Amino acid sequence: MIRNSFFLIFLLVCSCNYFKPEQKSQSIARVGKNYLYKSDIAKLVPAGTSKEDSVLLVRDFIDRWASQKLLIEAAERNLSDAKKKEYNALIKQYKIDLYTRAYIEEVVKREVDTVISQEELKKYYEENKENFKTNGTLVRLRYINLSKQNPRFATIRSKFFDYSKKDKKFWDTYALQFKSFAMNDSVWVDMNQVYAKLPVITPENRDELIRPGKKMEIQNNDDTYLIKVTNVIDKNQISPFEYSKPTLKEVLLNKRKLELIKKFEKDITNDAIKNNDYEIYK
Repeated sequence: MIRNSFFLIFLLVCSCNYFKPEQKSQSIARVGKNYLYKSDIAKLVPAGTSKEDSVLLVRDFIDRWASQKLLIEAAERNLSDAKKKEYNALIKQYKIDLYTRAYIEEVVKREVDTVISQEELKKYYEENKENFKTNGTLVRLRYINLSKQNPRFATIRSKFFDYSKKDKKFWDTYALQFKSFAMNDSVWVDMNQVYAKLPVITPENRDELIRPGKKMEIQNNDDTYLIKVTNVIDKNQISPFEYSKPTLKEVLLNKRKLELIKKFEKDITNDAIKNNDYEIYK
């Protein structure tokens, strides 16, 4: 009787092991018939990661992998056939969109002419000025931030407010003595950049200080700011050409890309018709 009981237990253990899926070589986890292998996490842990952090990263990855597998299996069991058909159609369309977009991008990258002449930019700007309005105030100015104790302060001040390009050598010599400076007043900058560079100018005093032709010498603790405002364009005015150039280039380049895509799509269809690869049945 006892011998029969041992035999029955042995049969039960064997049968449980028989029905339990066998671990596959190099596998580290299993969900149903899906296995996760060591090769799947080979590049997961960055070099130099501690042992403790490595264990946490791997365990977190395995848990997320298992959750995804369990969820997709549950979804496939429980979603209606109509829903699954709808989502399968979306997946199929997404694959088509992804592949065609990637292919077209490669063609455009290879074929589009990215060189845009100054004449093209100006022509497009003149024809579409109203589309290039300022989002905020634009300013052209120059400034120097230096110590008033500088032994050449009076000369620097005089030459700054009576600026001449002939003094380039002078400015190259003394520029290293300035805490900060910007001498190119032909470039338009956004007002927010002015606030960032010149703390003595604020939204509260902006209207008083930021005016065309305004000259300023402002003391701020140990700093002295020499500022000359050349020009100002207020918000919602037409942006100057030079300031708009980056946007103009982007607009014209996108225009070229769209034209190339249309041409490419038309050519590929015409070629297919010519080669009898595409026909419409009546």
